[in-house]
Amino acid sequence: MERTALLVGRQGRQQQRLDRRARARVVPGGPDAGGDALPRTHPTSAPSAPSTPSTLPATRGRSVQYALIHQPEHAAQWLDETLAGLGLDRVHLVGSSHGGWLVLNQAHRRPDRLASVTPLDPCGLEKVGLRFFVWIFVSLFATFAPKALRLRLAAWLEQPALVLPELRTMIRAAVRAYRIRRPAPVPLTESELSIIRTPLYLVLGRRSLLVHPQRQLERVPRLIPGARAEIVSGTGHGPRIDHAEEVNRRMLAFMASVD
Repeated sequence: MERTALLVGRQGRQQQRLDRRARARVVPGGPDAGGDALPRTHPTSAPSAPSTPSTLPATRGRSVQYALIHQPEHAAQWLDETLAGLGLDRVHLVGSSHGGWLVLNQAHRRPDRLASVTPLDPCGLEKVGLRFFVWIFVSLFATFAPKALRLRLAAWLEQPALVLPELRTMIRAAVRAYRIRRPAPVPLTESELSIIRTPLYLVLGRRSLLVHPQRQLERVPRLIPGARAEIVSGTGHGPRIDHAEEVNRRMLAFMASVD
C-alpha cells in the first residue's frame, strides 16, 4: 500500500513522531485536538524535517544533523535519502508552510519516489513578504494575552493556535527552545515550476498572508501540466487546522484519483 509522508512547518516540527505501524497518526494535534491529521486508517509517515536540514537519516524518520543544507538541492537530497531509508518508493508527499516548499522543491529536483505532492498554503511560490512576518510576530505576542482577549485576537488574526491549548503551549515552548537558522526559501521560478510532472494538488487559504491565493490559483495550473489548485474559504495560513476534515477529504480524493 502506498504511504503518505507529511512535512510541516516550524510548529509541527516540535511534535513530530513516526508511528512505524501500518495505521499511523500524523501529529501535531490530531483530529481530536483540531490538528492536521490524516485518518488513522491511512498509512502515514512524518519524517522530521530538521530546522537546519541535515543529510542521511540515522533512524527511521529522524535525521542527525552534521551539515547545513538550506540549499534546495541539498534539501531534496536529504528528503530523498530519508524516503529511501524508510523504504518508500511511491509516496504521496504533503507539506504545509515551509514543508510546502520542501514538497515543491522535491517534485522539481528529485521526483522519482513521488506518487503526488500536496503543498498546503506553501512557501516557495512567492517571496515571503513583510505582512506574513508581521502576522507571525503579532500572533506570538498574542499567545501571552489574557484568555478573554485571546479569543478576539484569534478571530482577528485567524490564528487557531491562540485558542487551542496544545498549539499555544507548543509555540511558547518553541520560542524558548528553538532557534531558526535557515534563510527563507527562494521561490521556484516559472521555468522550474513548468518542468514539474508529478501530480500536484495545491491548497490555499482564501485570506493567506503568505501568498496571493487568486494569483496562484491561476498561475500554478497554467505552469504545471495537470496541476489542481483550490482555495479554502474561512481561513488564512491554516486550512489544514481550521478545516482539517474537509482538507483531509479533498487530499484523499486527490490521492485516490492519482492511484
